[in-house]
Amino acid sequence: MAKHIKFSAAGGPEVLQYCEFVPADPAPDEVQVENKAIGVNYIDTYVRSGLYPTASLPSGLGMEAAGVVTQVGSQVTSIKVGDRVAYAQSAVGAYSEVHNVKESKIALLPDAISFEQAAASLLKGLTVYYLFFQTHQIQKDEIFLFHAAAGGVGSIACQWANAVGAKLIGTVGSDDKASQAKAAGAWQTINYNRENIVERVLEMTDGEKVGVVYDSVGKATWLDSLNCLKRRGLMVSFGNASGPVTGVDLGILNQKGSLFVTRPAVNGYITTREELNEGSKALFDLIATGKIKINIPENQKFPLSEAAAAHQALENRATHGSSLLIP
Repeated sequence: MAKHIKFSAAGGPEVLQYCEFVPADPAPDEVQVENKAIGVNYIDTYVRSGLYPTASLPSGLGMEAAGVVTQVGSQVTSIKVGDRVAYAQSAVGAYSEVHNVKESKIALLPDAISFEQAAASLLKGLTVYYLFFQTHQIQKDEIFLFHAAAGGVGSIACQWANAVGAKLIGTVGSDDKASQAKAAGAWQTINYNRENIVERVLEMTDGEKVGVVYDSVGKATWLDSLNCLKRRGLMVSFGNASGPVTGVDLGILNQKGSLFVTRPAVNGYITTREELNEGSKALFDLIATGKIKINIPENQKFPLSEAAAAHQALENRATHGSSLLIP
């Protein structure tokens, strides 16, 4: 027997249940991982709430964790029992003491990276990797806008941008979060609760605006993001923290300067084991050399049984950096 989190109906954090289950043996192309640390991501709240429907209910939750391999399927060749591993694109069910994951979704974990560092960073780091180097190739000295710069993805984005010499303007909701983003490497910050985003971007760019905006907030920042873009700029809408963007009139892209818009996700960019190895190596190398530090506040390490509290803190924007569940 093992413990995991499941939910039987979509809803708020209160629908999450902590209960026992009997783990199945891994399929021929799977490995079984004894999780040591589990990542908590905003996408998990979308699944729980029903914004991203699950195939069936009741359902497990979570796609990211790090731990030790305890069983391997008959067709697995690149991973063995005892290996330290991390994953960020498993089938839902990572909020669990043990989880079966396809070999193709497993990254081997270097000794220099702890389980907590890996579980707190892999999905967020792969997200920054594809945003910065595949959706759009950021350049040294390029000025761009990144919303929610003090969050889990944002804090990695600030550090990665700084590591490559790019100039990230980060939006945040408080002066405290502005300080956190600056400390992580943001070039400039905008407190959207007391500053006008578009006006500040115009000031910082001498009226030129930016060539790309990375927006995980969604509905609340959609128009501001478009208004920050220069002619033929790229709007990268990769999240829905304030709700999804709906009812878009494509004519607005014409009116604001022949803009481009994309709605990417990590599963559209990291699709093979080779792509996973490339992205995870880029991330883990920066962590190992100290160029990216993974911030996990002690009060954001929750027992697995308190997954509902972790979700509540995340949705109340009461967190900074990354949050974990510890089995």
